[in-house]
Amino acid sequence: MARPVGAGQRVASGAEALIDAANLGGRVTYSVMDVKSGLILEGRGGHEGQPPASVTKAITAIYALRTLGGDFRFSTRLLATGPIENGILNGDLILAGGGDPTLDTDSLAAMAAELKRKGVREVRGAFRVWGGALPFERVIDPTQPEHVGYNPSVSGLSLNFNRVHFEWKRGSNGYSVTMDARSNAHRPAVTIARMAIARREGPVYTYRDGGDHDAWTVASGALGNGGARWLPVRKPEAYAGEVFASFARSHGIVLKPGGAVTRAQQGEALVVHRSAPLTEVLRDMLKYSNNLTAELVGMAATAKRVGSAQSLSASAREMSRWARSDLGMEGAALVDHSGLGERSQLSAEAMARALVRVRGDGQLNPILKDFPLRDGNGRVDHRHPIKVAAKTGTLYFVSSLAGYVTAPDGTEMAFAIFSANTAQRARIDRGAAGRPPGSASWNARSKTLQQELIERWCEVYGS
Repeated sequence: MARPVGAGQRVASGAEALIDAANLGGRVTYSVMDVKSGLILEGRGGHEGQPPASVTKAITAIYALRTLGGDFRFSTRLLATGPIENGILNGDLILAGGGDPTLDTDSLAAMAAELKRKGVREVRGAFRVWGGALPFERVIDPTQPEHVGYNPSVSGLSLNFNRVHFEWKRGSNGYSVTMDARSNAHRPAVTIARMAIARREGPVYTYRDGGDHDAWTVASGALGNGGARWLPVRKPEAYAGEVFASFARSHGIVLKPGGAVTRAQQGEALVVHRSAPLTEVLRDMLKYSNNLTAELVGMAATAKRVGSAQSLSASAREMSRWARSDLGMEGAALVDHSGLGERSQLSAEAMARALVRVRGDGQLNPILKDFPLRDGNGRVDHRHPIKVAAKTGTLYFVSSLAGYVTAPDGTEMAFAIFSANTAQRARIDRGAAGRPPGSASWNARSKTLQQELIERWCEVYGS
């Protein structure tokens, strides 16, 4: 048959030419599959393991939805271990975490107000905290810098994503510093995290365990006139306890601090705070790529499946086993639920195959974030005929993207693109502040390549 007029203009550039032009070094692997038939349309190194970065969170979301259910809610409770008589609790009051990754300062303020409405004026025993519903981990990934807010401690009782707000202002007599647990409506100061200004140029931050507090220092040479940032919390249970106690005192409730308890306690639940349904929690996790949410949700799913989550790494191994058996993700070997650990390995074909398998249940696709394509000037093109819903993943010299693409003719494909220059990543100075040289331009080229591949697939297979 004769070609239609203009057919030659619809022939896309070859994928190899696009990859060569991106000049990323390392390895670029991908797999694209037809959603309806499950056929592999195209692939490059599809069976090779790569660090998936935050694309891992899409697997965690499926794992949690299939294990816990979309209507599941996390609970945080105030437990009384004794009777209440004339407004006096003759026993301990325990703030018991249930693994809620979204618990914030406003939530604790509401719980304290509800306790007051229940008529409690005084606690004769001690005020204690419990975070043992999930294992404690000092950090998500030990290779990350100490001060980054996306690598906090993990606990069954977490507050504000286990981050504390550090703010500084220069005045006539030097700097004023505040550390608080701010949220939308409240800004309670905390002592569990403390900051000292040190007269030096670098390093920007240092940390040590101060026993009953996190002891930070910051280099005066890095501060300028003022600013703020979120720092990770390493004592999450004490952090939540201090913030709740400050609200209780503001309501006139008398508390005596008693520290943490190591075992689950029995008692009457005086106040219960419940999170939003899991589907909403996961939608925000995917939108903002929150690491702590991924770890807590993943460990909660593991605890439901096998009875307990012994550690973060053990839970990740369980999720990997589940992914291989239930989703057919051959070779999946994940070290966490967030993708922060660079030692995780996943192949593009395994990811694409899992996306095809779960497309029919309608759980993941609605909570994936729209991935906007851009015009020739780099601006978001809201009228672009190709529609993409996907999860991104970024580490220094690692970039990933996986999800669903709908071509202009309605053809739907599942895809995964993994790019990693591990040699360049190995040369990063882990102690240096700021982005490693060349990482920003590398990431920009990777993003451009991702769009070029998607547009090519739609031209070849969806027109």
